[in-house]
Amino acid sequence: MISATQLRPGMVVKFNNDLYSVFSMTHRTPGNLRGFVQAKMRNLRSGTMIEHRFSSEDKVERAALDEQQMEYLYDDGEYYYFMNTENYEQMHLMKDLLGDATNYLIPQLRVSVEFYEGKPISVELPATVDMTVVETEPGLKGATVSNVTKPAKLETGLVVQVPAFITEGEKIRVNTAEGTYQERA
Repeated sequence: MISATQLRPGMVVKFNNDLYSVFSMTHRTPGNLRGFVQAKMRNLRSGTMIEHRFSSEDKVERAALDEQQMEYLYDDGEYYYFMNTENYEQMHLMKDLLGDATNYLIPQLRVSVEFYEGKPISVELPATVDMTVVETEPGLKGATVSNVTKPAKLETGLVVQVPAFITEGEKIRVNTAEGTYQERA
């Protein structure tokens, strides 16, 4: 059990017999009232966002998660297959559990899968992923300094805005948190 004032974004807590991931939290102490913590949390089972106001004295149960390094192998449209890098066991996860992470899953990508009581609940991607551009407009000659961008479709189907000098077949580095172009890889 931890104090509500110790909540941090990304933490997984048990609240109302469900698991929630803390999305954001603010600690407020209005003038003549008691302090409280306003937390925005995502239900890991249903994906819904809730806001809850905890008193400063409230205790919250932090969920004990097991983390394992996995390597993404392939998908068959419905299931995404991963391999444990230590014991080579394979497992599959459904698309709805992965959410937007499916846009960044390329073969041999190492991810961290979090388990709660033996069941996978979330996948943590690396900060950046190197992906190949499969479709974009032709580049303009001499367009190296301007800040003009164009859409580029990547190997997973994700579309990001890239500078005008990027061409088809190039590898680019994509920020997984924001879904934005970083640099050439």
